[in-house]
Amino acid sequence: MAHGAHGAVMQPPLYAEPGSGVYNEKLGMWVFLGSEVMFFTALIGSYIILRVANPGGWAPLSERVLNVPVMAVNTFLLICSSVTMVKAFAAVQDGQQSGLRKWLVATVLIGATFVGIQVVEYRELIHKGFIPSAGLFPSTFYTMTDFHGFHVTMGVLCMIYVTVKAFRGKYTGADHRGVEVIGLYWHFVDLVWIILFTIVYLI
Repeated sequence: MAHGAHGAVMQPPLYAEPGSGVYNEKLGMWVFLGSEVMFFTALIGSYIILRVANPGGWAPLSERVLNVPVMAVNTFLLICSSVTMVKAFAAVQDGQQSGLRKWLVATVLIGATFVGIQVVEYRELIHKGFIPSAGLFPSTFYTMTDFHGFHVTMGVLCMIYVTVKAFRGKYTGADHRGVEVIGLYWHFVDLVWIILFTIVYLI
């Protein structure tokens, strides 16, 4: 009897796949993020090649119309959202439902704020004549930031779905796959933005 009970305790969670110990949702997210890494690597690599090959297409940093201070704050907000996501995951691991809900809501709000600030920046840039057809830099700028903004928007929508499930008590310390999977995605889009902000706004 004791041996049977001990064996039950030592077994991995029921949702872990035999052998690998990784459940399907997490494995699927890793595969998806692998494809996303290739996608953004191609975008960023193309940007770097075009910039090196066409130095005249980029105005000096001091003459660009990009609002660096505002987007630096926006970048900080997105980094903070990664922190709140970590807090949410830690809370659900400890079985703290209130902490999980609180930190997920915070992540959603910060992510939505990031998207909102980016939309405001686009409006200001377009008003100043900084449009895709205005040159090589504007076209590459909008291509990369648009795709990233789309990914963040989809992340916010998925986060809302996860948050609703959290308020319904669907996640526990023993089974919190949805929280972990969306967390992997969220940290990825945050990392991509840090790279984009550095090469587009600061260099």
